[in-house]
Amino acid sequence: MVTTVDDKGNTALNGGMTKRQSPQQQGITNYFDVKSIQEYSARVEQLGGKVMSPKTPVPGMGYFAVCKDTENNGFGIFEADETAK
Repeated sequence: MVTTVDDKGNTALNGGMTKRQSPQQQGITNYFDVKSIQEYSARVEQLGGKVMSPKTPVPGMGYFAVCKDTENNGFGIFEADETAK
């Protein structure tokens, strides 16, 4: 995980870095916080995008899904939930 602070010591942007999961994985994946992976996955598909990797737990942190928009750009969505297993 990567945590940053502003010039006053307040938490600013947070994120994480991982190793490439497969040789086909290219570039970075930006993740957006959402209140519900299920709700926003459905919304992605309603708007013409695709859910490439469905709701997946990150134990102790939450859930994520990886999607593509209508122009084939990849992005992720993340739902915080410390009880995720």
